[in-house]
Amino acid sequence: MRSARPASPRSPRNGLAAVPTEAVASLDERERLLRVLAAATFLIFFQAYMVAPLIPRLSAVFHVSAQTIGLIVPAYMVPYGVSILFYGLLSDRIGRRRIMLASLLAFILLTAATATAQSASQLISWRPLTGIGASGDVPLALALMGELFPFEQRGRPLGWLFGAMAGGMAFGSTFGALVEPLIGWRGVFLGTSAVGACVLTLLLPYRHLLGDAPQTRTPESLSAVLTAYGALLSSWRGRRTYTYVFVNAIFHSGVFTWLGVYFSQRYGLGEVGIGLALLGYGVPGFVFGPFIGRAADRWGRRWLVPSGLAIGGVAAAALVPDVPLVLTAVAVTALSLGYDMTQPLLAGIVTALGGRRGGQAMGLNVFLLFTGFGLGSLIFGEALRLGFPAALGLFALVQGAAAVTAVPLFRSE
Repeated sequence: MRSARPASPRSPRNGLAAVPTEAVASLDERERLLRVLAAATFLIFFQAYMVAPLIPRLSAVFHVSAQTIGLIVPAYMVPYGVSILFYGLLSDRIGRRRIMLASLLAFILLTAATATAQSASQLISWRPLTGIGASGDVPLALALMGELFPFEQRGRPLGWLFGAMAGGMAFGSTFGALVEPLIGWRGVFLGTSAVGACVLTLLLPYRHLLGDAPQTRTPESLSAVLTAYGALLSSWRGRRTYTYVFVNAIFHSGVFTWLGVYFSQRYGLGEVGIGLALLGYGVPGFVFGPFIGRAADRWGRRWLVPSGLAIGGVAAAALVPDVPLVLTAVAVTALSLGYDMTQPLLAGIVTALGGRRGGQAMGLNVFLLFTGFGLGSLIFGEALRLGFPAALGLFALVQGAAAVTAVPLFRSE
């Protein structure tokens, strides 16, 4: 990928091969960019996950049912996943830089605009727009790691980004609920927007590393695009990896989205209590994400992925019986660990599937990931008609089956 610096004798504008990004950027530049992208990733996931624990509070504020206001989760997640399909294609045509900077700016503006909602319907209406606007950063940052770092060193930077996702989940789900009584739900959105503006300022000095447009701008036909997606799914490795990304996303989003309601109904907790109960969610990835990535680089993914699936399933099953609150909080932390041992490692495999179409490969990954997030919250919400024990038991059973079948399926990783 060509950088935005003046052309060298090997630059594409001179008709020769492009210098790889990892060769153009110094190690220090790559590491600093990684930290800024991790901060952006943290903030985007903070914003995405701060709303779920607020469902009981927003339900009371707008005088609607929890199921109705719960639509703010899929209303954000599904458009986020769908739009990245287009961002991934655009990044392969016009480069990542324009998309990533514009997407971060859209995230800032639309997050602030959400605070203007005067009703549940208005709040729900802002969420798809924010999802569409915000979806161009994190997936392309993950794809960028495929050019900044060779495959054998890619686990650590991917671990940082997925650790930032986990940290955003942890702090968003916790501090969103803790801060809301102090500054109100509108203040939570406005504060997140303000911090986003700071992150955008920090990213600008490294924009030359994000990537210019490729040399050719010839539009691809729809058949060529579909053929490329077919190629990604034509191999057994691709089909298996993408399937697990989707199923795992349904499981984790379904369970997590409704934990605020779970703690409210089962233990009678308010916003602060829910925030404290969710304090452990995301902490394993935030603290151990880079180490999990290094473990994948050193020992492979063949045991880590099935183990992560199994841990998630056991954690969901542990939420079924009526146990002391402290044990439930431990189960929530274990649930987070299960996510941190699966999705980052699956994304590492995806970076090896795309070749020159890295943006499209990661776009498909994030499409399935966030579509799974949206569907998971909807499916679990419907299963709640049977009660929390039945819904949690069903999700735990499916996740356990996925863990067992993953042992032979991932033995080559």
